[in-house]
Amino acid sequence: MTRRFLFVLGSSRAEGNTELLARRAAEQLPADVEQQWISLAEHPLPDFVDLRRDSDHVRPPAGGAVGLLLDATLAATDIVIASPVYWYSVSGLTKRYLDHWSGWLRTDGLDFKAAMAGRTLWGVSALADDEPSVADPLVGTLNNSAAYLKMRFGGVLTGNGSRRGDVLSDAGALARAKTFFAREAPPARFPHERPAAERSA
Repeated sequence: MTRRFLFVLGSSRAEGNTELLARRAAEQLPADVEQQWISLAEHPLPDFVDLRRDSDHVRPPAGGAVGLLLDATLAATDIVIASPVYWYSVSGLTKRYLDHWSGWLRTDGLDFKAAMAGRTLWGVSALADDEPSVADPLVGTLNNSAAYLKMRFGGVLTGNGSRRGDVLSDAGALARAKTFFAREAPPARFPHERPAAERSA
């Protein structure tokens, strides 16, 4: 299957530090790898309504934002969540996108969980802190989402930036971006599923 990357931009502003870092990483992808970029700010999703035990989960129409994101998600072999760290986790726009995954899991005829199994989830994030561990809640959100769906998880590429363009001065982040997507992503596992030695490392 030809690799197809979907970049989901979760920032509330265009060309922010997270997007700049994601584009630097994407520049390293082979020319034959398809790329699709969708800004959640430009294609706002409605608030997710939990119909958990109701029976009216239907596939959203192709013309709207929900249908666009669903079709793009299903078409991708690799999904890149490009979200800045907002209050130590993903942005509200990104969280809303992930919340809609819950509805897709219950949409008749979709089998979203089976469709996502084996695909790869990646993260890119800019944060206004020099300590990468500040982004641990964001990393946990993405890792655990991937683990639940039995996806692979390529980790999160982080960079430092607050003012527009700051991340382009983060030499370490730019160096990591050059090889970020070249790595083999392992199957995602919940923290409690990892060997004890790995958890304590």
